[in-house]
Amino acid sequence: MFRQTKAALQKLRHLSFNGQQHMWRLKSTSAERALQYQPGQKIYGFTVKEVAAVPDLFLTAVKLTHDKTGAQYLHAARDDANNLFSVQFRTTPMDSTGVPHILEHTVLCGSERYPCRDPFFKMLNRSLSTFMNAFTASDYTMYPFSTQNGKDFQNLLSVYLDAVFFPSLREQDFWQEGWRLENENPTDPSSRLVFKGVVFNEMKGAFSDNERLYAQHLQNKLYPDHTYSVVSGGEPLAIPDLSWEQLKHFHATHYHPSNARFFTYGDLPLEQHLKQIEEEALSKFERINPNTAVPPQPHWSSPREDHVTCGPDALAPDQARQNTLCVSYLLGDITDTFEGFTLSLLSSLMISGPNSPFYKALIEPKLGTDFSSVVGYDGSTKEASFSIGLQGMAEEDTERVKQIISQTFDDIIESGFEEERIEALLHKIEIQMKHQSTNFGLSLASYIASLWNHDGDPVQLLQISSSVTKFRQALTENPRFLQDKVKHYFKENTHRLTLSMSPDESYLEKQAQAEEEKLQKKIQTLTDSDRNEIYKKGLELLAAQSKTQDASCLPALKVSDIEPAIPITPVQMGSAGCVPVQYCEQPTNGLVYFRAMCSLNTLPEDLRLYVPLFCSVITRMGSGGLDYRQQAQQMELRTGGMSVSTQVIPDSTQLDMYEQGVLLSSSCLERNLPHMFQLWSDIFNSPHFDDEERLRVLVMSSAQELANGISYSGHMYAMTRSGRHLTPAGDLQESFGGMEQVKFMKRIAEMSDLGQVIRTLPRIKKHLLNPDNMRCAVNATPQKVSDTAAQLDKFIKDIAENRRERKPVRPNIVERPLDPSDSSGLSRKLIAELNFQPFQMKTFFPMPFPINFVSESIRTVPFSHEDYASLCVLARMMTAKFLHGEIREKGGAYGGGARMGGGGLFSFYSYRDPNTAQTLSAFRKGVDWAKSGQFTQQDIDEAKLSVFSAVDSPVAPADKGMSRFLSGVTDEMKQSHRERLFTVTHESLVNAAHRYLGVGQRTCGVAILGPENEAIKKDPSWVVK
Repeated sequence: MFRQTKAALQKLRHLSFNGQQHMWRLKSTSAERALQYQPGQKIYGFTVKEVAAVPDLFLTAVKLTHDKTGAQYLHAARDDANNLFSVQFRTTPMDSTGVPHILEHTVLCGSERYPCRDPFFKMLNRSLSTFMNAFTASDYTMYPFSTQNGKDFQNLLSVYLDAVFFPSLREQDFWQEGWRLENENPTDPSSRLVFKGVVFNEMKGAFSDNERLYAQHLQNKLYPDHTYSVVSGGEPLAIPDLSWEQLKHFHATHYHPSNARFFTYGDLPLEQHLKQIEEEALSKFERINPNTAVPPQPHWSSPREDHVTCGPDALAPDQARQNTLCVSYLLGDITDTFEGFTLSLLSSLMISGPNSPFYKALIEPKLGTDFSSVVGYDGSTKEASFSIGLQGMAEEDTERVKQIISQTFDDIIESGFEEERIEALLHKIEIQMKHQSTNFGLSLASYIASLWNHDGDPVQLLQISSSVTKFRQALTENPRFLQDKVKHYFKENTHRLTLSMSPDESYLEKQAQAEEEKLQKKIQTLTDSDRNEIYKKGLELLAAQSKTQDASCLPALKVSDIEPAIPITPVQMGSAGCVPVQYCEQPTNGLVYFRAMCSLNTLPEDLRLYVPLFCSVITRMGSGGLDYRQQAQQMELRTGGMSVSTQVIPDSTQLDMYEQGVLLSSSCLERNLPHMFQLWSDIFNSPHFDDEERLRVLVMSSAQELANGISYSGHMYAMTRSGRHLTPAGDLQESFGGMEQVKFMKRIAEMSDLGQVIRTLPRIKKHLLNPDNMRCAVNATPQKVSDTAAQLDKFIKDIAENRRERKPVRPNIVERPLDPSDSSGLSRKLIAELNFQPFQMKTFFPMPFPINFVSESIRTVPFSHEDYASLCVLARMMTAKFLHGEIREKGGAYGGGARMGGGGLFSFYSYRDPNTAQTLSAFRKGVDWAKSGQFTQQDIDEAKLSVFSAVDSPVAPADKGMSRFLSGVTDEMKQSHRERLFTVTHESLVNAAHRYLGVGQRTCGVAILGPENEAIKKDPSWVVK
């Protein structure tokens, strides 16, 4: 997977820190045991260099070096069973053939100890991993995995070590994963020759995303003198210049222990890791000088300007305003930890939220729809950068925007920042250090990757409190500390690039033409015997892809390694006023998590499409005595964020029943409870809706965000649309989160007068924010539950005036007890459309990108049905044993498979796919394969492991008890689902395939998002949007 390391990894807001304070002192923890290591101590070929306690994050960092090869190692010992391993190499390509990216794909295709094809994808089904992937950034390649099972950790470590250090790198794998010339139909030598390959198609997809394209150009042009001037993921037209020999050479020079950094995290003992890494890999190498360091980018003596073009966006809120303009500044070396910390804080102060100077100066005048896709501090390159600009703007505003950017820096130097905003930002860091996420190891690995890659000190980066202290001190000593930085880095910096991008109507055509020219150039040099050779190799590859694989060389867990029972999460039911409340006591580290589910049952049908917009603006328009700026400031100072989202919850027993509502979510430090509830009270009692200027800003950025998301999540939009006519819940999901919502928001963004929307929002509020149809949930530490209950009581009293008995719009309401063991108690109200008639529909959305997203969904059975478990296992097995080979290996799509959804829909999908008809036929063949029963007990066991790794993925303290609160799925129901999964047999799988997926038995829907398609246009069975 190619990862554009935009600012995301370096920004603290993408890191969630966690830990349990009371455990830090009581018992001998992993972190305490690790403090016993001594600098200079020798362990299995490594020498300990440093041991540091990091109490902020409840861990101990142990830094080591490998004596023989110089490999660097960091271990973070922490009481977390979700252990992580990662190895990263500094990969600094000097051309855009995508060699590090294609290598990342190819090393995972087989190795010395594990010579079978594609051990990486096979291990997904032989392990209980909680994460397995690989990333290519612009200057490193990283291979991380995590698992909660110690035996599994050793298995995966073996496979990963062998893959990166001793890969087979077969020419055939290079053709499949990288690029190849092949007959369009490999079995027909007279069909035309075309480019194929997984990375080739993946990058064509990536380059069809305008935000991604812009970010790539910006980096290439801001750092023009070394590795950052090329596309590490591969420029589609340069990929066919890469040879197999060059790929092998790049591996030999970059994938060496002397160029490697190992990171392990969790509660497993360090010695075991070191021993295995030394024995299986490092002992077989001598030290080399990898010579991969990135030199500093020479500073320009004067600023530069440049322009690029992109494809037009049919979904852009305003067709006449599709330009992007951004100014980027080269900053200092990221290995200076404190400077990086300061600049990242400074960046947030300048651009985050409605109180920031650039938001006021650029977003509020509505010159564009949103900030440019690259914005703020980015510490993912050796020297950091800062970017500021707009997307969705008109060409004639270019000079004005440049003028505003320059003026805003002057204003900041003049007047600085309010102290309260700085405090709000430091409060945010405090919350992030306390919040517990489930993939903390992965967050840490990503957080330190760039700095460590350039030989910075990762341990120093983890000492966040000391940076905060130093920052406060710097501000005390020099009140103009931040203004001086702005002056130095922005006002007086001559290394700045102004890059504009505008749409070109014929952009896609030109791309296709350039690809065709490249193809013809390759073809012209071919002799007849070359063509014959290509045909022969195409057949060989097809044969290899079609052959049943023997994976017996790979290690595997057994179904008997899976815990038979789930741990029970105790919850208490109570009430506040008339409102039911679920309390769940959890080690939340001093944070309180609050949720409220509000029913939509009384909302008139004509308002449904507006609900997502209502959710996105209700917490951002101001309320009570606060305007939207003051409200945003209070939220930052007092909470970990407050949000509202739509919820469509299919019933677990009935396909045509569902609950509809909106979910209010927020969190805060225990000391801020009264403030958090006061903010919610104001939103219930007196939200502001009348500021049309503010609303327009929010509408435009929301419409822009939806339009931008499609090229990334096209398969989700295709799946949502394909399920639209199969269940009532599916229909509502399409309205709230599908293409229908994208088109609706585009219409709203195009309105010249938002008066009608402003009149609609209070109507929705009357129906939604009503204590009469609401239930709440609180997750907090045991000590804080009674305190929270008292505050919650007060909140419900404060909002009592919003209480109305309103009639449901639909008569068919079914009540379900909130506590299944007590049917006399409180209930949730579901809508039953028992006379719902599902029907088949095939929908095609023409899109401005060169690849397809294809989906087919079939109506099957709900969660508590006895066949649901068989369909879950079937989906995983079909994906791993059939669809992956057909759609990715043979078809060249980036991904594809089947999944069983909780709403009773069995869905097939493909991602960034060059094909349409071939993929739909692969879905069909997958069903035939399942019905024929041509699979083994081993295949079934592997699919079960894969299902269980999802079922048992870790749940954060903030989210414990949530499935019960939202969907009424209790631990007992989960346990019986678990038992049904264990008992799935060959026979039950074949039966389920026949009963639900066979052509005569099923009701299905199909949806495709992709480029213009003549065959579909001419086919009357398709609806073209």
